[in-house]
Amino acid sequence: MFDWDGSNIEHVARHGVIPSEAEEALADPRRVRTDAYTMPTERRVAFIGRTTTGRLLYVVLTRRSSMLRVATARDATERETKQYRRKQR
Repeated sequence: MFDWDGSNIEHVARHGVIPSEAEEALADPRRVRTDAYTMPTERRVAFIGRTTTGRLLYVVLTRRSSMLRVATARDATERETKQYRRKQR
């Protein structure tokens, strides 16, 4: 279950992403875990995944209680796209 509120919906919207796209990218069975990083107050994990329309997204999330909260989502960079494709071989 995902934790969406006005704050993170607005944040991903600034990157041209809607919540359902971020969720689709995370549901991609071929998603790639990448460049996880830690904030002072919480652990964050990053994934590169494809939406059902084929859009490749970089999504950062954290776990809060039993919910997954998307911290940000944006289009994958060229480097991230290559990383995703390399893992598909």
